[in-house]
Amino acid sequence: MPTYTSNFQGERHRFTGLTDLLAKASPRRSGDELAGLAAATDAQRVAARSVLADLPLTVFLNEALVPYETDEVTRLILDSHDTAAFAPVAHLTVGGLRDWLLSYDATPERLSVLAPGLTPEMVAAVSKLMRNQDLISVASRCRVVTAFRNTQGLPGRLGSRLQPNHPTDDPRGIGAAIIDGLLLGCGDAVIGINPAADSVAGGIALLEMLETLRLRHDIPAQSCVLAHVTNTLEMIRRGAPVDLVFQSIAGTEAANNGFGVNLSILREARDAALSLKRGTVGTNVMYFETGQGAALSADAHHGIDQQTVEARAYAVARAFSPLLVNTVVGFIGPEYLYDGKQIIRAGLEDHFCGKLLGVPMGVDVCYTNHAEADQDDMDSLMTLLTVAGVNFLIAVPGADDVMLNYQSASFHDMLYLRTQFGLQAAPEFESWLERMDLKDRAGRIGAQPPALLSLPGWEAPDAA
Repeated sequence: MPTYTSNFQGERHRFTGLTDLLAKASPRRSGDELAGLAAATDAQRVAARSVLADLPLTVFLNEALVPYETDEVTRLILDSHDTAAFAPVAHLTVGGLRDWLLSYDATPERLSVLAPGLTPEMVAAVSKLMRNQDLISVASRCRVVTAFRNTQGLPGRLGSRLQPNHPTDDPRGIGAAIIDGLLLGCGDAVIGINPAADSVAGGIALLEMLETLRLRHDIPAQSCVLAHVTNTLEMIRRGAPVDLVFQSIAGTEAANNGFGVNLSILREARDAALSLKRGTVGTNVMYFETGQGAALSADAHHGIDQQTVEARAYAVARAFSPLLVNTVVGFIGPEYLYDGKQIIRAGLEDHFCGKLLGVPMGVDVCYTNHAEADQDDMDSLMTLLTVAGVNFLIAVPGADDVMLNYQSASFHDMLYLRTQFGLQAAPEFESWLERMDLKDRAGRIGAQPPALLSLPGWEAPDAA
């Protein structure tokens, strides 16, 4: 294992291997401190970044953070690496890549071609050398377009997941939340329910309710019950109307084992969903969620800092051509991201890394009630992410998820962001909003009495 050294302000700093160097170069966060991986001082952090900046990108192809022989995520990363796509930047250092990414040469077209040539470790490394504005600037030029029943990720668009969770999976409570979201233009990315009880029968009941509502009003959106992938496979076998297959994923084989999944199961699920042929404008059928701290909380991080191991999860996602991927950025708690400053930085990092790797990245702008954060912090993050070109954001009634007990963004927040930046939902969904008379003559949503409420039979059917 190579040792990296640096002299900074008259002090000699020594870093044992690439894993240690990356961890010490990371911006401060409570999770890395909890794991004993963080830089002891700001001087040590700057010294690590100076070494990292001069490191050739090819080092990441020759020094695996988790052994190739024992980790299928490492094997996926290295075996799927596109050497032709990597060739234009193969001569660069990490610092050189940062400079190129911030140059006029890094056009959306070139960034798209480059994505298969970059590894998660490379993009995590370059993010550690970047200010927040750098992360925003580069991510805003990374476009990843996907489609199922509508098209996500197009320029000038901001998607939203309508999250109508209910603590008892009451179909009328869920239906009321769906109505609330649709009236404010939310739900084009997905109408996605986190079930309170992850059972096959309960999941099928919720899917059938969503399907009834979708067909009744010809809504060009996809639905998802965020059950475990094995339960979704069983729902498919029983003939349930499954649009998207959901699964939480992480950046190491051990962490994914903790979620009860592996690459083989994910391949089986994707094949099963594709066999249903339910997409009308595309065939992206997978939906993944990630989050910094997941591998550490499972003691499956292999000594890697939480931001780098998070980026490895995006390589897993990339392999399955998903419609949607989002980092639930502040959901785990202050043990991993202590306050609003750390949550904001992590959200921008995750979005940057995912988009640079070619992943259709969204963010759940959120925090737990015991974190040193508030809704002003979330306002800042959702605004910054919109400037950065995020594919979609999560929205819940009143910004308060009453089932998962955390704070997120609201339906009104999506209205603010789209209005403030002149953005729209997916084109197919925008046409539906107009067709349903949910916009006024000026194209404003929520500015007139909603015609949708007067439609007969809108009330949610029983899920029994």
